[in-house]
Amino acid sequence: MRHGLCVPNIGEFADARAVAGLARRAEDAGWDGFFVWDHVVFAYGPEAEVADAWTVLAAVALATERIRIGPMVTAPARRRPGTLARQTTTLDQVSGGRLVFGAGLGFTLEAEYGTWAEPVEPPALARRLDETLEVLAGLWSGERIDFHGEFVTAADVVFRPTPVQRPRPPVWIGCNWPARRPLRRAARWDGVAPMVVDPRDGSWAASPAVVAEIVEAVGEHRGGGDSFDVVITGRTEPGEPGAAHEAVAAIGAAGATWWLEGFRPAPGEYDAALRRIEAGPPR
Repeated sequence: MRHGLCVPNIGEFADARAVAGLARRAEDAGWDGFFVWDHVVFAYGPEAEVADAWTVLAAVALATERIRIGPMVTAPARRRPGTLARQTTTLDQVSGGRLVFGAGLGFTLEAEYGTWAEPVEPPALARRLDETLEVLAGLWSGERIDFHGEFVTAADVVFRPTPVQRPRPPVWIGCNWPARRPLRRAARWDGVAPMVVDPRDGSWAASPAVVAEIVEAVGEHRGGGDSFDVVITGRTEPGEPGAAHEAVAAIGAAGATWWLEGFRPAPGEYDAALRRIEAGPPR
């Protein structure tokens, strides 16, 4: 099982240099991955400071050498696929082939899409997401593609250079559990990153039983095959290494392949992330 961290691109984490410093410390402390939210408009803090996720990730890539990096998650349906293909390819090149591409519909659709008078209906966004992912895979291949979909067009185009990773960077699909339809999409790619929270207070609430249910549901759609990542976000305390190890080991035994320590855009969270990083992964 691998261990990483996931931080916002908001508030205390809107300083790209500071976030890159966290990532460097995480690598030194033995963590395996460092991931960043991707918001353009944050509905729960409309006046909050927000950084561009791709610029932050470029700073992280240059500050580290080993750990996996990427957006967790970006919303391809609100981005132009050509621009996104260039950004992701460049980031994979800069990082030496360490990009993981986390993708989903996005969070707070009215803010992320409606602010710009773009459609907010989930079914249409889901179809656009699928088309964008197909186009991205084609552009990453370096081969000529000619795609004409309902929402996305890539007319007779070749993109070079290609990402370092072949045939492409791994794609993880984000979703809000217990929604099951996104699991079918995830099964077509390389991993699933379900957000499992307590509806009463929004706290992370993944349990071994829930993880096992997710693994089983994805397995029904995949029917076996190549390796597949199940990425679970939660929170453990740096001062309780035994309890942290026990909790995360149970999640791993249920089928998770990654554990991410998650942080939110709230006062004091940068310092909390620093303390958790320096305590080391819950191995």
